[in-house]
Amino acid sequence: MKNLKEQTDAKIEEGRLKNPDFMKRVDECIAESKAFEQGENAIRIGEEAPKFKLPNARGKNVSLENLLENGPVVITFYRGNWCPYCNLQIKALQDILGEIHELGANLVAISPQVPDESLTKDEITEMDFGVLSDQDAKVAYQYGVAWEVPEFLAEHMRVDRELDLEKINNGNGTMLPIPATFVLGRDGIVKWRFVDVDYRTRSEPRDIIDALKKLF
Repeated sequence: MKNLKEQTDAKIEEGRLKNPDFMKRVDECIAESKAFEQGENAIRIGEEAPKFKLPNARGKNVSLENLLENGPVVITFYRGNWCPYCNLQIKALQDILGEIHELGANLVAISPQVPDESLTKDEITEMDFGVLSDQDAKVAYQYGVAWEVPEFLAEHMRVDRELDLEKINNGNGTMLPIPATFVLGRDGIVKWRFVDVDYRTRSEPRDIIDALKKLF
């Protein structure tokens, strides 16, 4: 079975074949973002994670404080169910959820989508972890992983993919999270993190499990 990196690399190559000019612009955009060190303000290992209270897919508020009462917490920021790389990641996280729970931890995924559109009902039923809605990207900003969408990407979403981010994110059509994952100890301190402004690159699930094991 392919690991997550192999799956995302295959998705990237698929995109290059279908739309090489667009993918070239994405490469240039990511290189520029890295040059300007976007994402460098993300909370670091050893820092306390900002507290939050966000609605889940059913509109019920979930707080970080309550999650930490039950043990370590894995927080992953993703762009939305319209993002193929996010879907690969979410499915990969579902596959290791049993191990996360065995290690006494909880997992939550945060995106800007409105609660009732974060996932379809069928997908929600299949997911055994919390999917939370950060509609104004305020929590993403507090964690240092908010990213202003370049206009050419926004245009690609509007025109080529017929995506209305303002509708999907309840008014927020310009800010998306940098896909990032944080492992918090029960004390709320960041013990491990993965942050990469390249939205096509995601943390490997096995690295999350290894980080959790080091907490004990």
